[in-house]
Amino acid sequence: MIKAALEKVINEDMSEIWTLLDGDEKRKITDNLVIHTFKKNQLIYAEGDEPEFLWCLLKGKVKKFKEGVGGRIQILRLIRPVQYFGYRAFFAEEPYVSSAAAFEPSVLGAIPLQLVKDMIHNNINLAWFFIRDLSRNLGGSDTKIVNLTQKHIRGRLAEALIVLLDHYGYEDDGTTLKIYMSREDLANLSNMTTSNAIRTLSSFVSEHILLVDGRRIKVINEPILRKISKFG
Repeated sequence: MIKAALEKVINEDMSEIWTLLDGDEKRKITDNLVIHTFKKNQLIYAEGDEPEFLWCLLKGKVKKFKEGVGGRIQILRLIRPVQYFGYRAFFAEEPYVSSAAAFEPSVLGAIPLQLVKDMIHNNINLAWFFIRDLSRNLGGSDTKIVNLTQKHIRGRLAEALIVLLDHYGYEDDGTTLKIYMSREDLANLSNMTTSNAIRTLSSFVSEHILLVDGRRIKVINEPILRKISKFG
């Protein structure tokens, strides 16, 4: 019964990799996949840990982050279902250089990275999957570095909100972002202080771009928000 449930998870939620595997490889994944549940803000792995698993987010939201100068946190990347993460350090043969934690209660699948490595040796399509994924993430990181260092505060916060929208979408009302973030997390995503994030968010409200109710953010003028994000 447990094995059947795991096969259902793999078939429905991890299909992008699943379609690249032959029958024997699929059996190995089924036999070795472990499902984990994480509470809100619970750490998945920490900077300095040795990488052991390929993580796949099945349900929920995950953030990758790094502690910088003076303990200041920078959110590096947001993970959405169904994305894979936690493997770069293994391929680089080094400990993790960042941490990952659940934004909200989340369900993840974990596959031993040594098993993944063994499969890559015999499956060129699987190798290309990871090459593409790493390349896309590197391109996204390059763009983010430029935006965080060259855009003004308004542009950085607008971009962070657009990233949240593009990653997680709207609630059923078509305006409320489908993620509830603290002002501190918004600041950490935008590379600014919490006070600057609060002031900029308030200015967007006064300009009728957003409506804010606690951690709930409604986008009432998406074209303007995207314009501010683009031109900084």
